[in-house]
Amino acid sequence: QVQLVQSGGGLVQTGGSLRLSCAASGRAFSNSAVGWFRQAPGKDREFVAATKWSGGRTSAADSVKGRFTISRDNAKNTVYLQMTSLKPDDTAVYYCAAAFRITLSRTSSDYDYWGQGTQVTVSS
Repeated sequence: QVQLVQSGGGLVQTGGSLRLSCAASGRAFSNSAVGWFRQAPGKDREFVAATKWSGGRTSAADSVKGRFTISRDNAKNTVYLQMTSLKPDDTAVYYCAAAFRITLSRTSSDYDYWGQGTQVTVSS
């Protein structure tokens, strides 16, 4: 049983930083990718960033490039999303997800397992 347990998030002022964590367990992740998505109230879930578990390739949405960094710690089976220069438009529930069929996809339906979600609120 794959489990993705998220931590981090919270309330921060514009320009601030937060780090989200996604701890994975339940199967080997070496051939997978882990992505971060977010969903604001009344909006569709959107891709934020993704990383292959092996090899280090990453992908990020244009809206977060230069501000958000995705990384992983293989020893801890954990993927991080470091968010800097946060804006009110970044306010959303953030989800991590694991894909075993297609890697580095930006499409939420390509992801097989999802974390519980964590709220990020950026005040102006």
